[in-house]
Formats: sequence, structure tokens, C-alpha cells
Amino acid sequence: MTIIKKNDLIDSVADALQFISYYHPVDFIKAVHEAYVKEESRAAKDAMAQILINSRMCAEGHRPICQDTGIVTVFIKVGMDVQWDTDMSITNMINEGVRRAYNNPDNKLRVSILSDPAGARKNTGDNTPAVINMEIVPGDKVHVDVAAKGGGSEAKSKFVMLNPSDSIVDWVLMTVPTMGAGWCPPGMLGIGIGGTAEKAMVMAKESLMDPIDIHELKARGPQNAVEKLRLELFEKVNELGIGAQGLGGLTTVLDVKIRDYPTHAANKPVAMIPNCAATRHAHFVLDGSGPSLQTPPSLDDWPDITWDVGPSARRVNLDMVTQKEIEQWQPGETLLLSGKMLTGRDAAHKRIQDIFSKGESLPEGVDFKNRFIYYVGPVDAVRDEIVGPAGPTTATRMDKFTDMMLEKTGLLGMVGKAERGPVAIDSIKKHKAVYLMAVGGAAYLVSKAITAARVVAFEDLGMEAIHEFEVKDMPVTVAVDCNGNAVHQTGPAVWQKIILERKSA
Repeated sequence: MTIIKKNDLIDSVADALQFISYYHPVDFIKAVHEAYVKEESRAAKDAMAQILINSRMCAEGHRPICQDTGIVTVFIKVGMDVQWDTDMSITNMINEGVRRAYNNPDNKLRVSILSDPAGARKNTGDNTPAVINMEIVPGDKVHVDVAAKGGGSEAKSKFVMLNPSDSIVDWVLMTVPTMGAGWCPPGMLGIGIGGTAEKAMVMAKESLMDPIDIHELKARGPQNAVEKLRLELFEKVNELGIGAQGLGGLTTVLDVKIRDYPTHAANKPVAMIPNCAATRHAHFVLDGSGPSLQTPPSLDDWPDITWDVGPSARRVNLDMVTQKEIEQWQPGETLLLSGKMLTGRDAAHKRIQDIFSKGESLPEGVDFKNRFIYYVGPVDAVRDEIVGPAGPTTATRMDKFTDMMLEKTGLLGMVGKAERGPVAIDSIKKHKAVYLMAVGGAAYLVSKAITAARVVAFEDLGMEAIHEFEVKDMPVTVAVDCNGNAVHQTGPAVWQKIILERKSA
């Protein structure tokens, strides 16, 4: 009989969550570097360079890889011969570990979990509760997988109940392009097949805990139907040409993971969940000897990558930029932004909408005229930081507010991640505005371009408050120009054609 004490689980969960906030899995880093080396698309290669540089900076500085430090998901398998020395439930012990990790003063993580999700949506303040999947198994140990799943990639989760004769490959290839770039590729696809609807979703999520091994599988060859399907999907999804950050390129997925389970004769449930460029997961085992703490990897595992935007980058002074100037910017062009910009995301936009609907004025200090807004919810600063990691959030969530902002505030442009939808693009074209894309998964790197930060409105919204950032040489790409030309449409189309032409040659 193994006796496991309360703090064995609490301390191990807290340690794992801190660890994965700043250390990528080494297999992920090697896979991204391999994709970076072979990538031919300049835009995609630049994006992966920023992801790799950011990753090393986070490993060295022990600060979050992404400003979205995720919703905690735990898979715990408890041996039947385990006895607990605790006055708390397993759920409460895990949540106490989450609480301690996210409020660690040396590396404070962003708290993003809201209670009353269909109503007040109030932040719980400590990122609890975690989503916990528990299983009782034979043995005298406790096996735990811990993940921190970003909202952008979680939002792209898909499920379908196919007919038994329907093709899983066809559904995946039809569905992946509809996911856009908000899940920050390159990453992994987790797929669950069979069981029931909820079983398929859990299997898809759990499959993402496995290491990247697609190239080893390709080298030895498939040994069963699932492995054959993994290889087929890996090849065909990459042939879509979506590329890093959706900009078009050779690599969209680094691996495809599949788990299956027997299902009803009338059903074929299929779930698909992507993991993003901030892939974060860790495993530990409790055997009664105390907490199980993570072992830091060697920094030698990170490639020595340098990134230079080159002489073609256009420098932009945000404090003096004009309508005439932004009309000269070209799709895919790299800009280096310096000067002041305001921030705002979902909750701030909703509050601005409510203010306008009442015929009221925006708060003092909030003037968007001839300015840019950055869609971001930064991590709190620690020590001598100006601001914590502050990468972009998915811009498409703000599409429904775009016309209001451009028409009523005099806003010149927006900065976020991923593509814009048709409604936003039409509004951008109508108002001769512009949308700029920053790299998702490079939050710590982006934060180093921020030289000053202060909250100017809606302080009660926490990380969703409106800030004023002053930046120096913040790198962005022109994603939608004043004429409505969008690189997230043109880039993948070009690279899909290139890949298919090479394949048929």
C-alpha cells in the first residue's frame, strides 16, 4: 500500500504548471526547428524564428511562453492500492496546486478562468477550477498528465458525428481550413475516434499529451490502421499550404495524434482538437516518496536562432502616422512599430459598445482617433518588467465590433493574431483602415518591445482593461491592407498550389 500525502500532489501540480509556462517540451522545439530549416516561405520562416527565439528567452528568463497561460487540464490515473494522507479531495488538491502556480510571485501567470460563463463571467482570480479527468487503475502509483491549454487553440476544437461509411480524412481536410490561424500553427492535431461524443473529445485532448514522433513513425512504417491514418493526415494537412501562423508555407502540423475506442454500429464520432505554438504539458508519477518535481532541460536543446527583419522593413512612428501613409502599406510587408498604441479585447469592446448605445462618451484618456489598437491581455509584470508577456489574441473575435470602432472612433488600424473574417475585411476596406498581424506564441519577445505601459480605462477588467503601450520596433506584418487584400487568403492559396505542383511533377 502506497501512502501519498496532500502536499505530494499539490506541490507536484504547482511545479509542473510553473515548469510548462516557460519550458516547451524538447520534442516540440526540435520539431519546430526542423520545420524552420526546411521552410521556404519567408513569412512562415520569420514567424517560426520568432517562436523559437521567444521559447529560448522564456527558458532562460522563466517567464510565460504565451500571455494566455491557459486553462488547466489534468488527466490523473490513481492506483487501486494507493492510500491518501489528506483532508482534501483529489479535485481540491489539484486546484490548490493550480492556485499556487498561477499566483506564484516570482512568475505570476495570467488568470483567465471565468465563473458563471453564461452570465456575469467573473474571473475566479486564481485560474481555478481545473478540468480534471480521473481514472482508477490497478497499481500502487498515481500517474498525472498536466496541460495548460490556450483559449485560441481550444476555440478551434471540432466534433462531428459521421455516418459509418463517411471518410475521416475528407472531414479533416474540409475542416482544418475553416479553423483559420487562431490556433497558432505549426502545432499538433489531436483526434479522437469512436466511443460517444464526450469520449471522442476526451481522447482527442489526451492524445495531445503524447510526444511528437511522426518522423520516427514514417521511418519505420505504420503497423496498424491508426498509424496509417496518422501518416496520411500528416501529409495531406501539410499539403493544404496553411503554414505557420496561417501565412502560407510547407508546415502546418508537426504531428497528428489519434486515439480510438469501440463505438456503436450506427455511429462514427470524431473529435479534433489542435495544440498551438505554446504547446504545454508535463507528466509526473507519485510513488509515496514525496513530490515529483520536473527536471529542467538543457538550454543546449534550443537552437541558436537569430532573426533579422532586414533592410526592407518599414519603420512606422505611431504618434505621427497618417491615413495617407497607411494606404501605401502592402500585404505581407514587415513593419516595425514605435510610439503609443491603446489595447483592448473582448470585454473592453463590449463595454465600448454599451457606452455608444447609451449615447455616452468614452472615458477620459481613451481617444482612438488616428491611432492603433492592440488586441492583447498581458500577463502581470514581475520584478523590473514594464509589462509581462504580451502577445496578440485572436483578432476574429473582434470582427463584430470592427465597423463600430472604425466608424465611431476614427481608429486607423488594428494589431492582433490570425486572419480577419469577411465582415471585418469589408469594414477595413470601406474605412481604408489596416490590420496588422503579430506572431502568436512569441509573447515574451513582443513584451521586450514595450517600453512603457499604463492602464487608462476599465481597470476592473483586469488583463482585459484598456492599456496604453509605448513600443519600440515592435515587428508586425501587414495582414489586411486598405483595399481589403488579405495575406491569410492569398498566402495559403499560393503555397497549396506550389506543394501540389511539386507533388504531381
